[in-house]
Amino acid sequence: MTALGPGAWPPAPIGTERLVLRESEARDRAAFIELFASPEVGTYIGGPRPRDEIERAVPEVPGRRPGLFVIELDGAMIGMITLDRRDAERPGHVRPDAGEAELGYMFLPEAWGCGYAAEACVAALDWFADALPVEPVVLSTQTANDRAMRLAAKLGFTEVGRFEEYGAEQWFGVWSPVTPSG
Repeated sequence: MTALGPGAWPPAPIGTERLVLRESEARDRAAFIELFASPEVGTYIGGPRPRDEIERAVPEVPGRRPGLFVIELDGAMIGMITLDRRDAERPGHVRPDAGEAELGYMFLPEAWGCGYAAEACVAALDWFADALPVEPVVLSTQTANDRAMRLAAKLGFTEVGRFEEYGAEQWFGVWSPVTPSG
């Protein structure tokens, strides 16, 4: 993955009405393991991974890299958001040279249905629009994932295509900073 842009990482923590988007810390390790081992979280991303495998693989400070925000509620990690460059080999692009920024997110099941994903994604997209003005952001999700499809629409993503990937139909959309994000 290439870097998102010239800005320094990590940015200062980003506060919303209820959440904080910040860099990963060692105290987040258990929540990262729970995210990747959760059958509910894994439903639309290839399934959960075995917990013992994850515990061996996850470093002491997981997810510490440019483009990854931990989502914190009341001092505890409830999820994560990523903004990465979409691999050129994958289907779905809006630029001829590929490499678009792609939004991804995962939240613990106990955080679902509370509006946290929308709140955190709006904050991350607003940060991105300030850091890299006029650059589009793409999002891909299984069409079977009703919650993700509703969130994409709420965030202002516009469908640009569908394709088969990971054994399922994928919805592919684009967001640009000139599109309302909330």
